[in-house]
Amino acid sequence: MKNVTLIGIDIGKRSFHLNGQDKKGNTLFRKKFSRIKLFEFLGQHPTCVIAMEACGGAHYLARKLSSFGHEVKLISPQYVKPFVKSNKNDFIDAEAICDAASRPNMRFVKPKTETQQALCTLHRVRDNLVTERVKVTNQMHAFVHEFGICLPKGTAVVKRLAELLNDNQFPCHLISALKRLHEHYKYLHQQISEIDKEIEIALAADENGLRLLSIPGIGPITASLLTSELSDGKQFTKGREFSASVGLVPRQHSTGGRQNLLGISKRGNGKLRSLLVQCARSYVRTMEKRTGALAEWAKTLLKTKHSNIVVCALANKFARIAWAVLSKKEYFMLKEISS
Repeated sequence: MKNVTLIGIDIGKRSFHLNGQDKKGNTLFRKKFSRIKLFEFLGQHPTCVIAMEACGGAHYLARKLSSFGHEVKLISPQYVKPFVKSNKNDFIDAEAICDAASRPNMRFVKPKTETQQALCTLHRVRDNLVTERVKVTNQMHAFVHEFGICLPKGTAVVKRLAELLNDNQFPCHLISALKRLHEHYKYLHQQISEIDKEIEIALAADENGLRLLSIPGIGPITASLLTSELSDGKQFTKGREFSASVGLVPRQHSTGGRQNLLGISKRGNGKLRSLLVQCARSYVRTMEKRTGALAEWAKTLLKTKHSNIVVCALANKFARIAWAVLSKKEYFMLKEISS
């Protein structure tokens, strides 16, 4: 076991398949463990590099195995797939992870801390609640529309529910259903408000969150998701790498020395990308009140480009600024004033 320098782990829910290699890439062992046996084996194993796919449970395992002294590397599953040989099974997957991790130019995912994972969980719960609230509103709209009442989009049916019930002779079962949906809507709205307050409190105690809030157009929701995904930004060497990882750069289909750029790649975290685009759209809508180099750049771009193109370019700029303020530990407004 002393010659083992790299271990690839194919993660399962209850079983884990390991492939151990030496520094020349020769396979020295293949083993299958339960979760408890895995920790016992790696806890006694000499320190080495351990590679895994960045999937469910990988970040917890990365923290746990790092506490044993191992160097843990997480790889995006899309980068492992090309190294799978012939037919697919768990041991072949573990070997493919080793092959991918041994590549000198491979890109790795930085393991998340417990705080980062908790923030991500909070955002996912909030997204589910928001989606459920929209479903409830749409259902209420559909029910009253079936009885000849057409209301504007949005929360009009919620705000005017008491008026609708008083002015119309609805069947008793419909009234009962609408009241239940209204109560459910209020419950969802309350839960979302509580989560928003929890996120704001977490940001107030986080220096990185306060730095991100200094960027114009960035709000608490986007700032908290950026801190959970970006952390200190040290996993990226430049802002362009981060914006590319979020999918805010053009796709390329170039050949023969001729460059052909397409729409944005839409890679990475779709929720973070959509929030950055929403922040950029909000910034463009209030462009007349904005001052500074960023506003002047956007105004100049709007003179020759469509607003949607400017929004995507501005979202790209926000991603790069976010990386800069976190990696350099500076506030955006202070930097803008000093310049």
